[in-house]
Amino acid sequence: MTYNFYGLDHVQLAAPEGCETEARNFFNNLLGWTEIPKPETLKKRGGVWFQCGTHQVHIGVQKDFVPATKAHPAFHVQNVDSLREYLLQKNIQVIDDEARADEGVKRFYLNDPFGNRLEFLEWLS
Repeated sequence: MTYNFYGLDHVQLAAPEGCETEARNFFNNLLGWTEIPKPETLKKRGGVWFQCGTHQVHIGVQKDFVPATKAHPAFHVQNVDSLREYLLQKNIQVIDDEARADEGVKRFYLNDPFGNRLEFLEWLS
């Protein structure tokens, strides 16, 4: 039996019940990700899905939600400095991290509206 891994299909971020409007404001209106339809069979669970580049990000409702403050997805961005400046202009707090600068990686973190940690990075070399 042989098989191959192609990579990630999607990333799921948890959020509290009733999160959809705030998720749309952040991921669609602020970051510019396109909302994509959820399958009919999953709509009753709540949440909302977005397209980010070639990958999907699913915001899923979790009962007794607790944000992921350490575990996080990292989003590869072209012109990460422009994104950082845009977010700062929108009063979004970012956390710069130069720990991988010697590898040619420029990156920062932020928390989504639900407290989940998100990383944005660009490979410069």
